[in-house]
Amino acid sequence: MKSYDYPYRVYRRPWQPGPLTAEAGSGTILETNRNRLIVAGVVLALAFLAIAARLIDVSVIDRDREPTIASAPSVQTASMGRVDIVDRNGVVLATNLPVASLYADPKDVLDAEEAVDRLSQVLPDLDRQDVVTKLRSASRFVWIRRNLTPNQQYRINRLGIPGLYFQNGEGRVYPHGRLASHVLGLTDVDGRGIAGLERQFDQILRSRMQPLRLSLDIRVQALVREELKAAVREFRALGGAAVVLDVVTGEILALISLPEFDPNRPETLVGEAGFNRVTKGVYEMGSTFKLFTAAMALDAGTVTLRDGYDASRPLRVSRFTITDFHPENRWLSVPEILVHSSNIGAAKMALDVGAEMQRAYLGRLGLLVAPSVELPEVATPLVPGRWREVNTVTIAYGHGIAVSPLQVATAVGTLVNGGFHVRPTLIQREPSQEPGTGDRVISEETSRRMRALMEMVVEEGTGQNARVADYRIGGKTGTAEKQVAGRYQRRDLISSFVGVFPIEAPRYAILALLDEPRGNKRTFNYATGGWVAAPAVGRIIARIAPMLGIQPSRNPRIEDAPPARSGEELVMAVRAALAEAREGRVAAH
Repeated sequence: MKSYDYPYRVYRRPWQPGPLTAEAGSGTILETNRNRLIVAGVVLALAFLAIAARLIDVSVIDRDREPTIASAPSVQTASMGRVDIVDRNGVVLATNLPVASLYADPKDVLDAEEAVDRLSQVLPDLDRQDVVTKLRSASRFVWIRRNLTPNQQYRINRLGIPGLYFQNGEGRVYPHGRLASHVLGLTDVDGRGIAGLERQFDQILRSRMQPLRLSLDIRVQALVREELKAAVREFRALGGAAVVLDVVTGEILALISLPEFDPNRPETLVGEAGFNRVTKGVYEMGSTFKLFTAAMALDAGTVTLRDGYDASRPLRVSRFTITDFHPENRWLSVPEILVHSSNIGAAKMALDVGAEMQRAYLGRLGLLVAPSVELPEVATPLVPGRWREVNTVTIAYGHGIAVSPLQVATAVGTLVNGGFHVRPTLIQREPSQEPGTGDRVISEETSRRMRALMEMVVEEGTGQNARVADYRIGGKTGTAEKQVAGRYQRRDLISSFVGVFPIEAPRYAILALLDEPRGNKRTFNYATGGWVAAPAVGRIIARIAPMLGIQPSRNPRIEDAPPARSGEELVMAVRAALAEAREGRVAAH
C-alpha cells in the first residue's frame, strides 16, 4: 500500500488581508479563547460577590427580616413600639415580645390537604376546611396563624412543608394571665387595643416613651382574687366582684371581676367572662344604701344619733309594703337602724329628708352618673325617671336604683374620709401630687359619726363576720333580690359587704359582691351579704393590711378603747344611744 504525503495548504479567504501561515492561525485562536475565559471568570466572580454580599446583608446586617412575597402585608403592626404597662411597684403587667406568624404561598404548596393534616399535629385547633380553601386559592399570600409561640414555630419548621413561611413581628404578652384581665383588657392581632386600658390608652401606649404606671398593686390584686374565687366557689355563685380603693387618693389597688378571661388567649373573651361586674355591672345594692340615707339625714340635721323611728309594724307606701328581714318589732334608734339593717327605719328616715334633698345628696356622692374611671367598660346608673315618694322610700334601703360596685365603694370612701368627694382612678398618682380633696359632700362631723356607726355595724350588727383580730373595721352589709322580667326573685340575690379599715383613720375601702350565691350548712342556708360577702372582706383585710403597712390598732375592740380621741368618743356615744334604745328611751321622730 502506497502512502502519500499531502502538502499542508492554507487557503486564504477573500476578506482576510495578507497571507496566513499555520503558526499565525494557531496563535489567533488561542488568544481568542483566553479572552473568553477571562470574561467568563470575571462574570462568575461578580456573581459570587453579589451572592456573598446578599448573604452578609441577610445574615448579619438585616438578619431579623424574613424574605417575603411582594404582595405580603407587613407584620409591622400597631403593637410595634407599644410601651409596657406596670403596676404601682414597677411589676410588668403587659409588654411586647418578638413573635413569628405563619403564612403560605399557595403556589408553592404541593398538596393542600396533606399540608393541613401535618400542620394539625402542631395546631390542633385549626379550621381544616378553611385552611385547605386558603391553600388552594389563587392568592400568593394567605395567613395561617398569627403570633405563634417559639415552640410552635420550631415544630412547624421541622415539618418542612413547602410553601409555608414565617414572618417576624411583635406580640402583646400579659405575664400574669387572667389576674388583671378586666383592667388591662387586650389587643387584637394587629396590636390595637380592643378592651380595658389597652383600648382606653391605645394612642398613648403607642406614642409615649415611658411605661404606663397603674395604681394597681398586683400583690393585693392576687390576694383579693384568691379570696373572691374561694367565696364564689363555696357559695356556687354565678360570679363575683371586688375592689380595693384608697379613700384619700382615689387610687384603685385591686379590681376583680369573675368569671374572667385570659388576654393571652383572645378566644376566652366570650360571654360572662368579658363582662366587668365592677364598672359595667349595675345592681340594686340593698342595705349598703342605708349608709347614705343615715349620712344625709345626720348632715341635714333631720335626725341625731339619739333619735329613732317606730319599726314595730310594716310601712305602707302607695301599693307597696315595706318590711324588715329580721324585724325587731319596736322603736329603733338611728344607730340601731344600721346595726339591725332596718328597711322600715331607713324608709322613714328618708321621708324626713325628702325626695329633693335625697336626690341632691346622691348626686354629690356620684351615684347618679357614670363614674369617671379610665375604662371604656363603664355603665350609667339606672335611676327613676320621676322621683316619687315610693322611690324615695325604696332607694333609702337600696332598691329602685341600680349602680356599679365601684360607685358604692367611692361613695363610702367619701363618707369616711372627712366628707370629700372621691374620684376613682387606675393611674398612680405622682409622689409630688397632692391627693386633692375634691368637693365637700358632708361635714367633717357627719363623717366622724358615720365612721362610728359603721364600726358598730361590724362590732354588734350584721357585719360581725367581717371582724379581724387586731384591726378595727367599719362596714355595712347589703342584700337585694334580683329582678327577672320585672319581678323580684327571692332566691336570686345580690349579696355584698363594703368595709373600711382602719376605721379610726380610714385609708382603704373594700367591697365584695356575689351574684346569686347559695347558702350552705355553715351559713345555715343563708346567702345574705353578712354571711357570704362579709367573711371574704375580713379575710382580705387580714392578708393585705400588713402588706400595705397598716399597723394593728392599739385598741382592737371598742369595749377596751378609752374615749381618748374624738372618734372613740363618738363610738361611745353610739354605744350609749344603743343602750338607751334597748331600755326604751328613744326620742320619737
